[in-house]
This record gives sequence, structure tokens and C-alpha cells, in this order.
Amino acid sequence: MKLGQKGEELAVKFLKRKGYRIIEQNYRTSMGEIDIIARDKDTIVFVEVKARESLVYGLPFEAVNNVKKRKIANAALLYLKRFKQVPPCRFDVMSICYENEKPRFELIKDAFEI
Repeated sequence: MKLGQKGEELAVKFLKRKGYRIIEQNYRTSMGEIDIIARDKDTIVFVEVKARESLVYGLPFEAVNNVKKRKIANAALLYLKRFKQVPPCRFDVMSICYENEKPRFELIKDAFEI
């Protein structure tokens, strides 16, 4: 299993334990992809998952640059077009680092705005 897929599966389990209700995974549009769409109480949360086996290239969340944020935001806007009234929403980043084969999670709520 690829690191990205493994990271997303672990992120889903982590988010469920935190009370998130998973709506969709790997939501794809012509504008971009969203790893996880979930509900945290009354808020729709668009979650970008980044996993790394080492910190040689920096922390996982640092890979969510402005280009990536724009793609996620555009995909989120397409997702939200299906609603008559737009619910509250936010963008979270789930950062997963593997230390000695054990994942360490960091959830960054409201990581960026559009």
C-alpha cells in the first residue's frame, strides 16, 4: 500500500475518534482533489492529508503550498455548489509523520482560508 493511501486510512480513523463524520474520500473534480470531506458538528471540513516517512524534506503540512491550497479551495467550491445555503466550512490539514514505524498525528484545524 502506498504511503498516501495508508496515511488517508489512518487519518480517517483518527478523525472518527475525534468525532468527525466522514462524508466522502478522494473527492475529485476537474479543479482538483480533496482527500477527505467530513462534518465536525455543523461544519463541513475539507481535510488535506500529508504523510512522510522522514523529515528530510520538512514537515508534512509544509507541502501544502499556495498552489495546493488553491486547488483544494476550487474543488471545495464545486462541492459546495450543491447546497442551497452554504453551511459553515473550514480547511484542515492532517500531518502524519512516521517515527520508528509508528505514526504521529498533528491535526491543524482552520489551516488556511480561501
